[in-house]
Amino acid sequence: MKAKVFLKIFLFISLLRSSRSTTEGTCSRDESGECGDDDAMKEKARNKYSQESNTKWAHHLAQIEDSIASYKNCDPEKCSCHYPLIKKDLAVFKNGIGKDVLQAARDSFPTMYGIEHFILKVIDKLPDLEMVVNTRDWPQVDYRFGKKLPVFSFSKTSTYLDITYPAWTFWEGGPAIGLYPMGLGRWDLLRKSLRTASEKWPWEVKESKGFFRGSRTSAERDPLVYLSREEPDLVDAQYTKNQAWKSDADTLYAPPASEVPLEDHCQYKYLFNFRGVAASFRFKHLFLCHSLVFHSGDEWIEFFYPRMKPWVHFTKNLRTYPKELLKFAMENDDVAMAIAERGYEFIRDHLRMKDVLCYWRKLLQSYAELLQYKPVKEAGVYEVRPRM
Repeated sequence: MKAKVFLKIFLFISLLRSSRSTTEGTCSRDESGECGDDDAMKEKARNKYSQESNTKWAHHLAQIEDSIASYKNCDPEKCSCHYPLIKKDLAVFKNGIGKDVLQAARDSFPTMYGIEHFILKVIDKLPDLEMVVNTRDWPQVDYRFGKKLPVFSFSKTSTYLDITYPAWTFWEGGPAIGLYPMGLGRWDLLRKSLRTASEKWPWEVKESKGFFRGSRTSAERDPLVYLSREEPDLVDAQYTKNQAWKSDADTLYAPPASEVPLEDHCQYKYLFNFRGVAASFRFKHLFLCHSLVFHSGDEWIEFFYPRMKPWVHFTKNLRTYPKELLKFAMENDDVAMAIAERGYEFIRDHLRMKDVLCYWRKLLQSYAELLQYKPVKEAGVYEVRPRM
C-alpha cells in the first residue's frame, strides 16, 4: 500500500509510507635589441609574461595547487557525493527524536509544492514519518539558544542546527522579479537553456570582464558596484530593483539597472555571486555558463555547497578588494578557465535532478530511523497528491 503525505497549516508533514610569415633580410627585435623571427619573439614575450605573473600571483597559484591536491572527487553514479552532510546534520539527534521534541519544533510555515513534488517522488521508499519543514529564508534553530529541534531548512550557517534539505526552487518558485515573475523555474529546464547559452559563448569568445546583476539585499555587494563605476572596462556590476526598492538611494544613488536573463550572463568570463538574505539561489546556475564564478559569503550553504571547494570549483571573492582577483584571473587565463571547467563539471555531474531526488530519499530514510515513536494521522491534516 502506498504511503500518503498529510500537511497541516504549519507545514508539519506526516508521511505515512598559425601561419608563420618571414621576410628575407629582416627580423624582429625584443626590448634588449636581440634579433629573431616573429614567432620566437612572441614566445619569448609570453614566457617572460608568464614568469612575471607566476611571481606576482604566487600566493594564489599555490592556493590553487594545494586545493586541487587535497580534493577528492566523488563518483557521480553512487549517489554519495552529498551524503556526508546528512550524517553531519543528523548527528545532533543521534540519541533519537521523540514526539515531544517534534511538537516543540512546530511552527506556522507556508507550504511549497516544490517540496511536496520531491517527497511524492520518493514516498514509496519511505517508512511512516513526521517532519517540520521551514520554508522561510532564515534558518530556525540557533545552537546558542540551547535547544536541539529537528527543523528542516534549505540554507543555514554553522551556528544553526537545522537539517538541510534541497530547496523547493529546484522545481518551482524562488525570488519573483520582472524576468521571472514565478521564480527562476525548474532546474532541469534551466540546465538545458544554460548549456545552449554556454555553447554560444565558449571561453575564447566570452568578454574578459566581470559581471553582476542583482538587488541590494546585502551591503557586501557594494564594493563591486563601486568598482564598476570607477572601472567599467573591468567589471559591469549594477543594482536592480527588488520589492523593497523605494528610490535611487536603494541602488546606491543610481537608477536601477534592467534585469538580465541568466542565459545572457554566459557572455562574460567572470560572474559574481553573493549571498542574499540567505544562500543565493543564482549560485548553481552561474557554473553552467562555463564561466569563472567569484563567490562571496561561504558561511551560508545549501545542501550541495560543502562538496564544492574554493580554487577547485570557484574563486573566493574578496569582498572589499574584488579588483585583485579579477586582475589575477585576467593575467592567468588558463588557470581561470580550468577552475571554470571544474566548477561546470561538478554541477553537471553532481547536481542533476536525480541527485536532488537521491538526497531527499537518503535524508528522509536516515531521519526516519531516528524517530522514537510511531507516527499516526492527526485531525486537521490533508492528503497531498501529485499535481496533474
